Amino acid sequence: MRTSTRIASVLTGLTLALGGAALVAPTAHADVTACVNQVERELKGGEAPESVRAACYVGLAGAYDECVTGLTEDGVTKGTAASACRLASK
Repeated sequence: MRTSTRIASVLTGLTLALGGAALVAPTAHADVTACVNQVERELKGGEAPESVRAACYVGLAGAYDECVTGLTEDGVTKGTAASACRLASK
């Protein structure tokens, strides 16, 4: 394989890898944001405390029950906590 062909292949692979990472990262953030927004709607305009964001990140990691528990400990109703954690886990 010629050097120029090898370099072109490496650059193409690198571009595809970095482009894929850029497409995946905003999606993860959007799920946490949707979870926090769901809680803030229940607070009727109030800003959710940092512990809510932390619970939503736990939900994003796949720990649905821990997410719900964390949100209900912050005073969020069980129904809102359940729907917010479902949003985080998508």
